[in-house]
Amino acid sequence: MSLEQEVEMMRQIPLFARIAPAMQKLLCFGSERLTYDPGQDLVKIGEMADAAYVIIDGKAEVSVPGPNGPVVVNSLGKNEVIGEIAIFIDLPRTATVTATTRIEALRISKDLFINVVRQNPDAAIELIRVLAMRLANTTQQLIKSTAARK
Repeated sequence: MSLEQEVEMMRQIPLFARIAPAMQKLLCFGSERLTYDPGQDLVKIGEMADAAYVIIDGKAEVSVPGPNGPVVVNSLGKNEVIGEIAIFIDLPRTATVTATTRIEALRISKDLFINVVRQNPDAAIELIRVLAMRLANTTQQLIKSTAARK
């Protein structure tokens, strides 16, 4: 994929859609493109975070440990960001993200990701929106899981 194609792809990702084209190019140039097979973990709970990931193509499930095994709390797909929470709070990852289909992803280093958000208020607002939606979704999934056990 050419740099031009990667920049166009970056424009499709809500978190990065409104940032300056030069910053989009920097993100593409500074990111690593990775591939994951179904069943492979992108991130694991408890690991220290050194990067965030953007799903270019494919699907993944987010799970946390439960009393009867892993509890799936979210499903993610194309243009969604993974692993950004842990890089902002300097704590181990709070969940495991596992590919459910073949995934192509961009790995964005912690420093680059934080720099982009710091310099782009629209990206910061979009990140807050994404995190708020995830919190609401996780809460709903945990409520369902708790109700199912009763």
